[in-house]
Amino acid sequence: MSFTCNQILQKHTDIWHEATVHPFLENCKSGTIQPHQFNTWLVQDYLFVIDFTRMLARVLASAPPQHFDVILSGLAALKDELNWFKEKVAERQLNLATEKQPTCEQYCKYMHSLADMPYPVQATALWAIEFAYNQGWQLPGAMPAPYKEFADRWGNSDFTAYVKLLEQQADQVLQTASDSIQNQAEETFVKVAKFEKDFWQMAFNAVQ
Repeated sequence: MSFTCNQILQKHTDIWHEATVHPFLENCKSGTIQPHQFNTWLVQDYLFVIDFTRMLARVLASAPPQHFDVILSGLAALKDELNWFKEKVAERQLNLATEKQPTCEQYCKYMHSLADMPYPVQATALWAIEFAYNQGWQLPGAMPAPYKEFADRWGNSDFTAYVKLLEQQADQVLQTASDSIQNQAEETFVKVAKFEKDFWQMAFNAVQ
């Protein structure tokens, strides 16, 4: 029986909407996001991306060789992204020697736990995480400076194409996965969506 990422997405449109359409992003578009809210997101997201880089390396270790090219391209892009984060943090004179907030910590621990899951589940999680960023920054439409730079980074057509390749790779391995593994992949999608929603909310609720 056919089982694809899109089928999972269509089954959970409500939670996915909450993960990708949030007042934090809408306020970035309107230019009304408060500096302390955005700065909280920026620092916590940098800490998240460090652990996401480790997750991607573990996904590579589990992947079939025919999936290496796409995953390696993602790892190569993360080198630039981490340096870019450091530049943005420096521009705002923020401190990266900051502890993860509970939401970020829980999300990172969950990504680490995926190493024990079958590759189809890891591939689904990787697609969902990247797709959430792609849609989150793309759906609001054009943003004003300084948020345009962030929207362009994850909402651009090249990143969209990369996410589509991740979806295709996840679909390939989901097709032949057991019912149990397919169910785990669906559960992982839902968990990622909830973590994404909570991450936006964490930054939105930041206090000055």
